[in-house]
Amino acid sequence: MSKQPTPKKPKGRKAAKPAPKGQAKAAAKRAASNYLGDLVVPGLAALPPAERLNKTLKTKWADGKGRPAVLEYLKKILADGHAEICNQFENGRAGDATGAICVRQHAQLADGVIQAIYHLGTKVAHPIANPTAGERLALIATGGYGRAELSPQSDIDLLFILPYKRTPTIEQSVEFVLYFLWDLGLKVGQAVRSVDDCIRQAKADMTIRTNLLESRFLAGDTEVFEEFQGKFENDVMAGTAPAFIQAKMEERDARHHEVGDSRYVLEPNVKNGLGALRDLHVLFWIAKYVHRVDRVHDLVDLGEISEEEAETFDRAQNFLWAVRAHLHYLTGRGEDRLTFDLQPELSRRLGYVDHGKTLGVERFMKHYFLVAKEVGALSRNMTALFQDRVFTGRIARIGRAIWAFDIEGFPVQGGWLHLPSDDHLRKQPEDLIRIFRVAQTSGRFIHPASLQRISREHRRIGRKIQNDPACNAVFLDILTGKNAIRILKLMNDTGVIGRFLPDWARIVAQMQYDMYHVYTVDEHTLHAVEILHGIADGSRAEDFPLATEVYGKISSTRALFVAVLLHDIAKGRNGDHSILGEKVALKVCPRLGLTPEETETVAWLVRWHLAMSRTALKRDLDDPKAVDDFVNLIQSTERLRLLHVLTTVDIAAVGPDRWNAWKAGLLRRLFFVTEQRLTPDDNMRPPATYDSRLVEGLREQLSDWSGDRIRGFIEVAPAGLWHAFPPEQLAHLARLMHGAQTENQELALDTRVDVAAGYTQVAVITKDRKGLFAALTGAIAATGASILDAKIFTFNHGWVLDVFAIQDLQGNPIGSGDKLAKLSINIHRALEDQSFLDKKIARHRHDLPSRTHVFTVPPRVLIDNQASNRSTVIEVNGRDRPGLLYDLGRTLTDERLQISAAKVTTYGEKAIDVFYLRDPGGLKITHPDRLAQLRERLLAVIDPGDDDSDQPPDQPGSYKASTRRKERGSLERAG
Repeated sequence: MSKQPTPKKPKGRKAAKPAPKGQAKAAAKRAASNYLGDLVVPGLAALPPAERLNKTLKTKWADGKGRPAVLEYLKKILADGHAEICNQFENGRAGDATGAICVRQHAQLADGVIQAIYHLGTKVAHPIANPTAGERLALIATGGYGRAELSPQSDIDLLFILPYKRTPTIEQSVEFVLYFLWDLGLKVGQAVRSVDDCIRQAKADMTIRTNLLESRFLAGDTEVFEEFQGKFENDVMAGTAPAFIQAKMEERDARHHEVGDSRYVLEPNVKNGLGALRDLHVLFWIAKYVHRVDRVHDLVDLGEISEEEAETFDRAQNFLWAVRAHLHYLTGRGEDRLTFDLQPELSRRLGYVDHGKTLGVERFMKHYFLVAKEVGALSRNMTALFQDRVFTGRIARIGRAIWAFDIEGFPVQGGWLHLPSDDHLRKQPEDLIRIFRVAQTSGRFIHPASLQRISREHRRIGRKIQNDPACNAVFLDILTGKNAIRILKLMNDTGVIGRFLPDWARIVAQMQYDMYHVYTVDEHTLHAVEILHGIADGSRAEDFPLATEVYGKISSTRALFVAVLLHDIAKGRNGDHSILGEKVALKVCPRLGLTPEETETVAWLVRWHLAMSRTALKRDLDDPKAVDDFVNLIQSTERLRLLHVLTTVDIAAVGPDRWNAWKAGLLRRLFFVTEQRLTPDDNMRPPATYDSRLVEGLREQLSDWSGDRIRGFIEVAPAGLWHAFPPEQLAHLARLMHGAQTENQELALDTRVDVAAGYTQVAVITKDRKGLFAALTGAIAATGASILDAKIFTFNHGWVLDVFAIQDLQGNPIGSGDKLAKLSINIHRALEDQSFLDKKIARHRHDLPSRTHVFTVPPRVLIDNQASNRSTVIEVNGRDRPGLLYDLGRTLTDERLQISAAKVTTYGEKAIDVFYLRDPGGLKITHPDRLAQLRERLLAVIDPGDDDSDQPPDQPGSYKASTRRKERGSLERAG
């Protein structure tokens, strides 16, 4: 085995000069870049010392056993070595640096085997006594392996460098090494290039340049590597730092966009995501390119970063290495995505346990997101400092001399807003808040060095600053001012919001372990604030027309902004977060300078921020009792307007596909019905049955219809129809129904694929009949589809319009003609005879995506005889699965119950289905024995033998009970 090079002393921030021969030789023998300072990597018992290993291989080769014996021996070394590393890693015997030790030991094991094979090939199997200049060869490690980092399932990147052109001897040596490595089952990426080829390709391709930047000598001729290193530093790197930095920033941004632009994506990519390993790699590449350093800690000696920042880098990288290693060990492949189904086991392996109602997996993911947040701050600050050093160093110096000025006491230099001095925040801690307002009003960006200082000093915000009226007024101005989201995200990233509002610190990086919520609680909240600003300034009017209209009539807009900021402030605590959040609001609002009336409004909004969505999505709006209860809660048009806008931004901020036309229609209908009840003498609104503007739009779309025909359709249409569809779609459905009636069709079926929304819409028009609900949902399930959204309306003349939004079980629209034809056949058959459905649905019972199986959903049946004056309302909660609605509908039909209305919603893996039921006589179900029997039968449908119905109704979703909405919307039978 070749002697390992010794570390080269950092040259500081100056570019490398042409290296004398002695220095170049030292560079060729340089050790691997060591991010973790003086980390000592333990040796491996499975890997013999180089000299002994070489002798053993020589003996096995010379004894005539040859290649098979060598392969068998090396395979045992690799197997024993991998087992030893895995055992040390999973049992935590490497101490605090388990992740770092793991990747270093894997590289160490690969080094030993590769160097031994190279020695065997060039010194034993095909020795050359006096190699000519053309027979010299150097074997080097590149990429991550060049950093001496190798995750359990990562590729080994090798480069064979030769002086100029290939010779038969070179080819023989290269093939000997590669065939051995491949036969050992190693994943090897390899290239064979001359020195000049390396330099030419490095100049032309930034990816190749980056790989070569991390070159590490493994074996062979050091003078060849010496020549390569000298040319690379002087012909490629010298004078090209600006282009390199620019290229790495563009690559980073493209990578972030591809994997998800938020570092709080709930199934993050540990290698390529925001705040993940690759972001740390980019920082090191730039540092190495600009300052010629071998370790991040060398930047501390140069005064570029603080010791604390270097330690943050180390801690973050070690944690991410450990997570990635566990992913590789757990899956047996190079898996870098931390998916829901892997998170619980990883949290267990990493030692996270449940604390109260907070699951170990939630604690693990919160830690992950906090680490990603730290990496994001490091990435932002360090890259900007490097850019400032390379791009604007001279301009900034000129600026200080000629162009320097200040804005409200904060200097502006080189276009950046700065803190006046390093100790400024110690003297004036209130400027930890004020500088952000100045940045907001001036449109300037705070210099990364000042952001670093703010991050370090944010703990100076104590009770004095928290209770300072001026600071609170500034914060409120930031929240309600233009460009607020850019500033608030910076304040969150630097820790300022969490210090100024201590309750906020508890929701930072707080995930909700389910498949519904896309973001952490703090990210969701800031996104909601961003949407509210779009509604306020009219830029989101097309997306949220009613909320935009309503916002213009709100008097207490300041209270609304605070309510949006605080609506989820108590998430993750034991208890109802709405009730707990109300208490937080009553405490925080007076401090922020809100009046008693505004404080009461904010507290009320936080307490009831879920009321409007629950009523719209889980209650029959044609039932007067549902509307009565909601009106009694609201009591004023101002509160109605406030709650509508809050509900809109809350739902829209959950994720990119959570807000849809159906949900908007339900909320719009509830808003108009309630507004009319609260202002009975106000003639500005149309009757509650429909919106005159929508009817006028329908008339325009049906311009070829006579007035009598349009009036006839309006008279028999159920009230809920008018807010369920835009006029053009409603006109299409009206034509379908008219055609079915005039042509005396038993059934009319229409399908259309909505690629943008990601589902296929299926409209069914037929006469109402017993068991129709079960038949249609069963036919859809039998086709292997899931229902995302459903609208079912019964017209006064006995016809029914049912519109379903469906996907295949992989979450894609169903566009296949064969699949849609199969759906049509199943629907026709089901309306004639449902007996065939059981066998067909049974084939799809276990077709849910595997990731959902990690979530346990306790079954629950809630019976409410107070929610409606006419019907018994039953809410069924359980794990969603193909055919669930069919089974529930069939059970209710078997019980001889009438389904007067139903609300069907799926929160990812959790189904919440609400049925309005009456007995055969059209009355409520009141007898206790009858209710108990019904409850037991429904529980048996959801999950036989597993009754956990004592869980509180608003129990938040988790590993044991999750609530991610897949959006089957609301299924309503009106009439």
